[in-house]
Amino acid sequence: MRNLKETLGLGIILSACAIANPAHAEAEGLYEAITNTKFNDASVLKANGIEFGGWLEVGVSGNPHDPDDETNGPVTFNNDANEIEMNEFYGFIERVAPTDGGWSLGFRADLLYGTDGRFSPTSNLDDKFSSADDYKLVFPQTYAEIFIPLGNGLTTKVGHFYTIIGYEVVTAPDNFFFSHAYTMQYAEPFTHTGILMSYALNDNWSLTGGVVSGWDSFFQEPANFLGGISYASDDGRTSVALSLVTGDVDDSDKHNRTMYSVVISHDLSDQLHYVFQHDFGTEDESLSTPQNTKWYGINQYLTYDVSDVLAAGLRFEWFRDEGGTRVTGINDHFFGLTAGINYTVTPWLKIRPEIRYDWTTENSNPFDDGTEDDQFLISADFIVTY
Repeated sequence: MRNLKETLGLGIILSACAIANPAHAEAEGLYEAITNTKFNDASVLKANGIEFGGWLEVGVSGNPHDPDDETNGPVTFNNDANEIEMNEFYGFIERVAPTDGGWSLGFRADLLYGTDGRFSPTSNLDDKFSSADDYKLVFPQTYAEIFIPLGNGLTTKVGHFYTIIGYEVVTAPDNFFFSHAYTMQYAEPFTHTGILMSYALNDNWSLTGGVVSGWDSFFQEPANFLGGISYASDDGRTSVALSLVTGDVDDSDKHNRTMYSVVISHDLSDQLHYVFQHDFGTEDESLSTPQNTKWYGINQYLTYDVSDVLAAGLRFEWFRDEGGTRVTGINDHFFGLTAGINYTVTPWLKIRPEIRYDWTTENSNPFDDGTEDDQFLISADFIVTY
């Protein structure tokens, strides 16, 4: 907790200094707001197309139940009740492989330290590093990127990278809400290790496919197929992505696990945006899974851009865990309704308050330390991009 308080205090001091700087309104990051210079403008970085980046995310989730176990039950990533968390202290370095010429090479490496690391580790990699129970250091991406001038251009990732499955992601600035849907935590992988190729068939359609070492595994699980197909309309208002991962799991004995995700996005107007997501997964009977099991759900998101700096959003989710194999032994229907806003104070400082209500329907009582079947959370975080 001491490190968190020191980091939070430093972040507040630096942010206050930056906001006091008249140039802060145009700055893209905290460093630029304070110094009026961009560290990515260094000649050696620009000459090689290399960029650094990252952010600090700090949040708190108020739970009126004040549960004895000090957690918000199955709700993640903001799992700690009534406690300030440093969710993500995130950094990355990357060089995007140029696609406007011949063969080219790029790379990316990411690291994450914070409470979010507890929920997105990779076996045989992140568990090699010692860290506190609440705050973990993880390395979600380290890969090379190769562009091959074949047809419309073939881009290949080789290494360790985030999944293409689903809609919500680990990286905080890329989500509308502070909290996450059940599908993101329990239904989908976070990372893969292997080879993944992407090819644009034309301006509308693209294909992705490759071979990876299972889910959230660093060369520890059998080979799985990971692939998808995506569509984007000519006007950019509609997109559809279908992704699939299938293959063996080598837990207690080898057996198949397969899941797919469908994500449909549509701009109802210039300000109003809608997203529909459906996940379905199944896993064969094994020593660790006593019966064939399946899980599935539907998420819907509606966001409205009130102005250039303010947006409001709603998320409704339903997640079904048949057999209780995904949500720590709880066989139930999980529902969640979340309302929140995004307020962009500056281009490098965003605040995301939200109100969330969760409930189940089969008396499993997963909330308030196993005593309640519903729960209110009043939460907020801020993200400082540096």
